[in-house]
Amino acid sequence: MELSKRLNAVASLVTEGYRLADIGTDHAYIPIYLVSSGKIPEAVAMDVNRGPLLRAEENIRANGLQNKIKTRISDGFSALNREEADSAVIAGMGGSLTIRILREGAGLVCSLKECILQPQSEIEKVRAFLLEEGFFFLGEDMVEEDGKYYPMMKVRPPQGRCGARNEPDWNETELRYGKLLLRERNPVLREYLRREICIRTGILDRLKDRNSPDVQRRIAELEEELKIAEKGMDHYAV
Repeated sequence: MELSKRLNAVASLVTEGYRLADIGTDHAYIPIYLVSSGKIPEAVAMDVNRGPLLRAEENIRANGLQNKIKTRISDGFSALNREEADSAVIAGMGGSLTIRILREGAGLVCSLKECILQPQSEIEKVRAFLLEEGFFFLGEDMVEEDGKYYPMMKVRPPQGRCGARNEPDWNETELRYGKLLLRERNPVLREYLRREICIRTGILDRLKDRNSPDVQRRIAELEEELKIAEKGMDHYAV
């Protein structure tokens, strides 16, 4: 089975040999790919809706993996048993939903060795939540597919101290764009930053002669966003 660039990048972050829980599995593409390739021994594919789970079951049967991939109706981690998985994937959901799933499943999440997260929105908010809750960032990646940019992260849950809060030590630019991505000078992030700077510069140029209070507020917001993006680009100038 071939995965999209986004799903392949997510799958590549899963540690070899770990048992997987795929939260919001949809078609079960990630667990099928990882099990069939021999990278992981087994998986639990879970979704809150029956329709996607039926599609997942059809794909699992088509690949002859019924004995290695279980399916389960589950809202987040609610139907996952403790010690049943080492790694969890939460991909393709909004940032607020990702946070809710992690918060509501905190007791079980802290028994995992890693979480692979690919939120579709509110990335900065997700990063801040993870840092505040004591998750440790093991890695970050970012891919571009069909004109869209997808950041993702691999984190270790705060085992033995669930709910322990740490003050974030990332600055605003790192929260917005990813401390590890910036440190590694990720080439896809560089493309994204260039686009962000170009978009905001263009909008500011169009707004420069308008003086209404609403426009002035928007200009101030854009200037702040531009400043943060330019600080991100500074990492590539070294």
